[in-house]
Amino acid sequence: MDLQLTRPICFFDLETTGVNVTNDRIVEICVHKVYPDGKEETHTWRVNPTIPIPAGASAVHGIYDADVADKPTFSDLAAEVNGLIQDSDLAGYNSNKFDIPLLAEEFLRAGIEFDMSKRRAVDVQNIFHRMEQRTLTAAYKFYCGKSLEDAHSAEADVLATYEVLKSQLDRYEELENDMSFLSEFSNRQKVADFAGFIAYDGQGQEIFTFGKYRGQTVESVLKDNPGYYSWIQNADFPLYTKQVLTKIRLKSFNKGA
Repeated sequence: MDLQLTRPICFFDLETTGVNVTNDRIVEICVHKVYPDGKEETHTWRVNPTIPIPAGASAVHGIYDADVADKPTFSDLAAEVNGLIQDSDLAGYNSNKFDIPLLAEEFLRAGIEFDMSKRRAVDVQNIFHRMEQRTLTAAYKFYCGKSLEDAHSAEADVLATYEVLKSQLDRYEELENDMSFLSEFSNRQKVADFAGFIAYDGQGQEIFTFGKYRGQTVESVLKDNPGYYSWIQNADFPLYTKQVLTKIRLKSFNKGA
């Protein structure tokens, strides 16, 4: 089943130095862009992460320091990647928890604004887990009847993810071929920052999900304890979380003006 799109959607996958959203870096990125008229294009970049790739990470994706020593850094590529995805919704496999937050960090380190508020995110893994509870390799076999060769290479994973989503739409009548529906369906928790430190409550207000203010609205916490904002800004939180917090703070200031 072809996707019914009102704007482009970019399926993407990252291979990285590790799984810490704040501190790890991209070593390979693949973006497969699908347009409403059916046109498709795929772009893959190897990336110099500017930090050593741990042996454990290399054992997973097969990319070693020597493979990326002469490659551009993400800062070198950021404008090109942003130009490709800036008009698009985003989709991936486990992308809401990992790929989108880490991509946001890389963009912000490169000085490029990253804002998810005006685009939708479809996490194919979350759809799969709600329906079948499996891994990407098993999902590809289950939905597409194929073996996933070169698993953990960015391009193989991203193209498999795209095929899995189309097969999910074919299999499940309750899934609507609509990116707003799929974004809503594949997001288990309503979060403001994707890393999950700031979420939305039942009334649509931003709340903290951690620490002593867990469950309390961000607006009320910053009003009663303004220093909490500075603590988060200086602590080891993702740059995108800090950016979202700043926007909430400015919104509160404007309401009080």
